[in-house]
Amino acid sequence: MMATWLGIDGRVIAVTGASSGIGKSISDSLKAAGARVANLDISAEGVTADGENHLDVHCDVTDRDSVVAALDAVVESYGSLDGVVNNAGINLPRMLVDVRGERPEYELDDASFALMMNINVKGVFLVGQQAARIFAAKGGGVIVNISSEAGVEGSDGQSVYSATKGAVNSFTRSWGKELSKYGIRTVGVAPGINEPTGLTSPAYNEALAYTRNTTVDNLTPDYAKTIPLGRPGKLSEIADLVTYLVSDRASYITGTTYAVTGGKSRG
Repeated sequence: MMATWLGIDGRVIAVTGASSGIGKSISDSLKAAGARVANLDISAEGVTADGENHLDVHCDVTDRDSVVAALDAVVESYGSLDGVVNNAGINLPRMLVDVRGERPEYELDDASFALMMNINVKGVFLVGQQAARIFAAKGGGVIVNISSEAGVEGSDGQSVYSATKGAVNSFTRSWGKELSKYGIRTVGVAPGINEPTGLTSPAYNEALAYTRNTTVDNLTPDYAKTIPLGRPGKLSEIADLVTYLVSDRASYITGTTYAVTGGKSRG
């Protein structure tokens, strides 16, 4: 019934970084609604079909040639491209200055700055630009940018990550104005605190705890006090919104970013 209501049966949606985590959940939701999904991921090897509605395509979102080749492969395989979800991203907890001087590896440096900017900002730009070329030629399409609550609120120990997501929010607003005349919608989804994914590794938690001058055991707050809905978000709740936004049910929505934060965020 949901697939019929959304009307995205047979539509082709490319999702970057869909091998795991939020991206995989988005991919699963889209396929359940009848879409054909291409997972553009650096871990994929070549172009590999998995059934009739799933394609794995190698793609380095920071490399223009790789992005162009990946999206061309999707069009060649499925005959069309109707939407892209810019999900691929990276978060390295780093403090601006390690005042304590105990863990200099957790202070921002050029390499960590460049890595986050390249994947989170340049990658969104390259995929969005190439997708927009394809959409303009066919008369329409949808770009969904996965942002973060941190892009509006900021985040202790994650200033560069927050800055990259602020840039993604600006892409969404600007592209919404710029591309609408070509029938292209651009929307954003900004998750907050969610159930753990593979990215929430012990190394990540250790870095985040140090940047916040606390311990790993004390990283998890009392959600009943910090989140109005009293719990972390489910990956499926993010995916469900993305699936709705790529459909024509959201045909009058562009240039805005939706917070999926249980009421915690202002944005």
